[in-house]
Amino acid sequence: MGIGLHGGGVGTVKFLAGLGAKVIATDLRTKEQLSVSLEKLKGLKNVEYVLGHHRMEDFSKVDMVVKSPAAPWSDKHIKFAIENKVPVEMDSSLFFKLCKNKIIGVTGTKGKTTTATLIYEILKMSGKNPIKIGIGQVSVLDKLLLLKKDSIVVFELSSWRLSALGRAKLSPHIAVFKNIMPDHLNYYGTMEKYFQDKEYIYANQKPKDWLVVNYDDEFLRNASKKAPSQIIKFSYEPLEKSRSIFIDNEMIYLNNGIDVVKLAAVGEIPIPGRHNLSNVMAAVGAVYALGLSALEIKKALPNLSGVAHRLEFVREVGKVKYYNDTAATIPDAAISALSAFEKPIVLIAGGTDKNLDFTDFAKEIMEKTKDVILLQGNATEKLLDKLKKVASAEFVDNIEVVDSMEKAILSAQKKAQQGDVVLLSPGAASFGLFANEFDRGDKFREAVKKLK
Repeated sequence: MGIGLHGGGVGTVKFLAGLGAKVIATDLRTKEQLSVSLEKLKGLKNVEYVLGHHRMEDFSKVDMVVKSPAAPWSDKHIKFAIENKVPVEMDSSLFFKLCKNKIIGVTGTKGKTTTATLIYEILKMSGKNPIKIGIGQVSVLDKLLLLKKDSIVVFELSSWRLSALGRAKLSPHIAVFKNIMPDHLNYYGTMEKYFQDKEYIYANQKPKDWLVVNYDDEFLRNASKKAPSQIIKFSYEPLEKSRSIFIDNEMIYLNNGIDVVKLAAVGEIPIPGRHNLSNVMAAVGAVYALGLSALEIKKALPNLSGVAHRLEFVREVGKVKYYNDTAATIPDAAISALSAFEKPIVLIAGGTDKNLDFTDFAKEIMEKTKDVILLQGNATEKLLDKLKKVASAEFVDNIEVVDSMEKAILSAQKKAQQGDVVLLSPGAASFGLFANEFDRGDKFREAVKKLK
C-alpha cells in the first residue's frame, strides 16, 4: 500500500517480487503522478498495479499487507485488513524480522539523518562495513540482499517506522534518541501520541542492548529512566559520574565509566552549527556502544563531512555564501540554523504548516536576519502574523512573498551584500510549491548554480 515517490515503496515491490511473491501495488496517485517510480519498476514479473484508488478486497484476500510509513494505522483499509486477520507490516518491521546483523537505530525529531550519516562515516573510516538503511530517500527492504556477515546496519527510524516495530515488539540492539520536539501534530494530534511511537526505539530492548540518549533534553532524561537497556548519555555539560560523551571547555570527552578520555577540540569538527555537536556526540555514543575504541573515534572526528540538505554549503557568488537547509521543516530546526552563522543572514523561509507554533521562530528572525523572503503557503501566513507582532513595520514591509524558488533566489541575490549568507531554512513543510523537502532543496541548488 503506497508506491510513493521517495523510493521506499519501489524498494518493497522489487524485494517482494524478487522473492517470487505475487504483488498488488496500490496507490491513490495516478499513473502520471507516479511515472518516475513506475519507470523503476518496469519489467518486473508478478506485479499488478491498482492506481488512483484502493480496492477493499486487496486488504482482505491477501497473505500480507505492507503499508507505507505515511498511511496511518487508523486508515479504513488497514483496519479492514486487521479485522480480516491479515498481518499488516511495514518495511521497517519486515527488515528487523529478516535481518540477522546488528542494527543501530537512530530517531529524534531533528538531527536523525545527520547523526545516522555520521555513525556511518565513523564506522567506514574505522574499516567496518556499515550499510545505510532509510537514511534520506533510500529504500529499505531491497537492502537486505546486500548484507554480508560483517555488515553493520545504520537505520534512521521515523516515528511512523517505529510504530510498526512497536506492534512487532522489536527494538534495535543500539538505539540513539536525539531529542523530542513538537512535530507531525497534524498526524498525531498530541505530543503524547507522537512520543508513544518514538519510544519504541528502546521499549523492547534487552538488558545487554544500549540506549544513547540526549541528557540535555529534560523530557528524554526522565523518560529514559524506564529503558530496559544500558545507557550512554550525551550532553553539552560535563557528565562525570556515568558512561557519557560531553563537552567541557570546548573539548569533547568520552567517559567510559572508569576513565575520561579527550577525543577532539570543538574547533576540529568540520561541520558548521553548534547544534551539530550534539549529532556528533550522539554518533560517538553509538559507535562506542558497538565497540569502537577511543583511538578509532579520535582519528575519525576531524574527517567528518556534513549531509546534503542540512546546512549544506552550495556556492559562493559575489562573496555571498549560499546554504541549503531545506530539511529544517519545523521552526526549532530553522532556529538552530540561524544560530550557526555569525555573518548577516538573508533568510528564505515559510511553506506549509504542520500545525506548529511560529512565535519563537519569528523572534529569532527579527534578531538574526537582515532580510527575509517567504515561500507561499499557510505556514507563511502564520509566520507573517507573528512577525507583525515582534518586528518593526519597516522590517515587515521589506518581506517578500514569492511563489517559486527561482524568484526567491533572485530576490535574495538583490538583497545580499558581500560577506552575507543566503540561507534556505524554511521552518515549514514543502507541500504546495514542491514535491517534498528534497525537491525544494534541489530547486534551491539549481537556482543558485544559475546565478551570474
